[in-house]
Amino acid sequence: MIKVSIASPQHHVPVERGHYRLVVRTVLEGEGIKSAEISLAFVDNATIQRLNRQFLDHDEPTDVLSFPFHKPGTLEGELIIGAEVALAEARSRGHDVQAELTLYIVHGLLHLCGYDDHTAREAREMRRREGLYLDRLGLPQISPR
Repeated sequence: MIKVSIASPQHHVPVERGHYRLVVRTVLEGEGIKSAEISLAFVDNATIQRLNRQFLDHDEPTDVLSFPFHKPGTLEGELIIGAEVALAEARSRGHDVQAELTLYIVHGLLHLCGYDDHTAREAREMRRREGLYLDRLGLPQISPR
């Protein structure tokens, strides 16, 4: 069973909870994950910048932070999603903010599933998987900033 909890302590972007639950299930089922507990938190720039500084030593807002937890037999983790980052990025690139947020969720989930993007080869594979899931969800092919 795949469980998804969603929090949105920000007011910059509306959160389409049903859509994001579908996104999580689509990606995890596509990756062969049958049991998962995923938490999504949509936050403002100040919050994601503080967490990015605290956990990754990067003093700037970012798109998504992935935090895996360890529970035998279940994929468990939390995604912290930069709602204001998504809004600004979507406006500058001329597409829908919900599509931008979906990309961030797909990207973060792939990290939880073990994908990385540190090398050029890993990044190509990550982009390919992102494109696959955006296509399955009927969304345009956009890539992270």
